[in-house]
Amino acid sequence: MAEKPHIGVIGAGLMGHGIAQVFAAHGHEVTVYDPNEASLGTLRERIQTNLRDLGQPESAAERVSACRTLPETVRNSQFIVEAALEDLALKQQIFADIEQAAPAHAILASNTSVIPITAIMQGLRDRTRALGTHWWNPPFLVPLVEVTGTQWTSADAVARTIALHEAVGKTAVHVKRDVPGFVGNRLQHALWREAISLVENGICDAETVDTVIKASFGRRLAVLGPLENADLVGTDLTLAIHRTVLPDLDRRAGPSPYLETLVSTGKLGMKSGEGFRQWTPRQQAVLRSRVLQHLKAALANAETGSQT
Repeated sequence: MAEKPHIGVIGAGLMGHGIAQVFAAHGHEVTVYDPNEASLGTLRERIQTNLRDLGQPESAAERVSACRTLPETVRNSQFIVEAALEDLALKQQIFADIEQAAPAHAILASNTSVIPITAIMQGLRDRTRALGTHWWNPPFLVPLVEVTGTQWTSADAVARTIALHEAVGKTAVHVKRDVPGFVGNRLQHALWREAISLVENGICDAETVDTVIKASFGRRLAVLGPLENADLVGTDLTLAIHRTVLPDLDRRAGPSPYLETLVSTGKLGMKSGEGFRQWTPRQQAVLRSRVLQHLKAALANAETGSQT
């Protein structure tokens, strides 16, 4: 059996430690670098806690090693993923440093959720091995990884990346054009734009928006995608509905003034206790727990289904 490729991860935060965990749990040796020593210092502990909570062997965390420098992290890696802050200049500098230190054959991937991969990788000498792998939070519970190449990325790099992620249990999809937000975030934020508009225009309040989604089509989304649904009801009915509804939807190119006002007045959501809705610490804890338990149950069901 071929030796599993060594994985290098740049960033030990929320996404980085979860990505490292997934690879380690599937037998890969993983090295991780983060300039934040506090985050790096708790890396294994956080991974062990996650594994324990999932009922998986905690020994997998022993395959994850914290490194004090970026070159040490990537020098023996065959696949390197950056999970730093969403800052274009920072990511460009990180990949310039990675290219200096990494093996010539290593694939270089960014975990950015919205920044075009072309912008991040344009300064590299060898752009054929550079691409995006957008994981979703939390990485060890949400299966999707969006693999996005650029005009320079080789077909082999894309194929190897998809195969690598599928081998560790991820649902890897190929995004064929490099656009801001890729596929998932474009869909998610198109929904958010209309949700905000409904509240802004007094059609309903924020709680109603969330209730309508969770108690209607949200129930089906895990097993019935929007285009599957369109085919299910018929493209003719879908067209008829669009002719009535689409002209009335929010079409502004920029952010909602309502959202901008929330931010400018310090209503930053749960971090400040109020955003679209007010949140007590207990309400926040209950919601976070509910989401986590839902994702864990979905993962357990998927694993059970794959064994039958």
